[in-house]
Amino acid sequence: MKPRDLARALEMMRQAVADQAYVLTPHAVLEMRNDRLDVVDVESAILTGTIERVWEDDLRGPRYEVVGQACDLTTRVGVVARFAGALLIITVYEKVR
Repeated sequence: MKPRDLARALEMMRQAVADQAYVLTPHAVLEMRNDRLDVVDVESAILTGTIERVWEDDLRGPRYEVVGQACDLTTRVGVVARFAGALLIITVYEKVR
């Protein structure tokens, strides 16, 4: 994927957060609870993060791993998402170095 396509995808994700136009899957909610993360941590990770990986092998469209900071500004959070109309947040986890 080209750098400008990644920049555009990240901008669209950030706009989805700003517009509250995203959906958390039940799996994402479970993983958030397991790692003691909140929805504001997910939003913060997308707003402060960068795309670290892209999986393009799915007919439903690419999945993006965004890694950014939680609200505490020290915890690194990974978010895997794709566009499915709204931004679909598939899973969330604390990203251990």
